[in-house]
Amino acid sequence: MICACASLALAGCASSNPFASIPIDPNSPVAADVARMSRTDGAFPSFADIPPVPKDQRPVAQWGVEARQLEVAGSTVERQTAPGTWTLTGTERFQAQAKAAAGPAIQGDASSSTAATEAFARQLRERATPPPSPR
Repeated sequence: MICACASLALAGCASSNPFASIPIDPNSPVAADVARMSRTDGAFPSFADIPPVPKDQRPVAQWGVEARQLEVAGSTVERQTAPGTWTLTGTERFQAQAKAAAGPAIQGDASSSTAATEAFARQLRERATPPPSPR
């Protein structure tokens, strides 16, 4: 029974040739080109037409060697920069150099600085003239 069903299915597939020529739509803008190219018997390429392998290329084995070197270099960078492999030490020296480059420190505390700023702002508000009123 299975063999009979399989043979009927295969017979149905074999009755229609999928490679048969399909009619060309005459309204297609490329209909003339398709008809001309489908009738042209052109020469098919052969294995002799394949060009020889270039001599100035690196050997196939060299690709693997260089890929391995790249993987080793990548894993070395990952190992050297992994968490816990470096610390921030010696920051006191950096801080001292930055303070020296910035100039002398401002003396006084924050409260006197705030009071001086408020007094300066009040003085500017008193001197300010309001804009003229619109007419």
